[in-house]
Amino acid sequence: MAYELAFHPARLNAAWNEWEKGTIADLALLRQVLDWALTLHQRLPEAPGASGRALHRLARYQATARLYRLPSMVRAFRARLGGAGEIPEEVPAWMVRDIGLPIFGRERRTSTSKT
Repeated sequence: MAYELAFHPARLNAAWNEWEKGTIADLALLRQVLDWALTLHQRLPEAPGASGRALHRLARYQATARLYRLPSMVRAFRARLGGAGEIPEEVPAWMVRDIGLPIFGRERRTSTSKT
């Protein structure tokens, strides 16, 4: 969920709308996920604990997210929820994963979907 909130504008917007409507039951969990989402926008790790492919994908996600001002939006949402803890300067190697997200504006295809 942290990758989606960090790099997919529609998912971040949906979470914000759900919070404003009061439909999110576990605010502590949402705060933690927003911390992780903001951490994903930090400097890429120098440690060899992440694969090159995953680092390249994360770098592409970071670059694309900046076009949509997602780091600022995640920071603002986190502040509205009262998040004030420290965010690491570097993405921890354990958070660097080769995760494929849906292209902005498109739904992820499932085996039953024919679109």
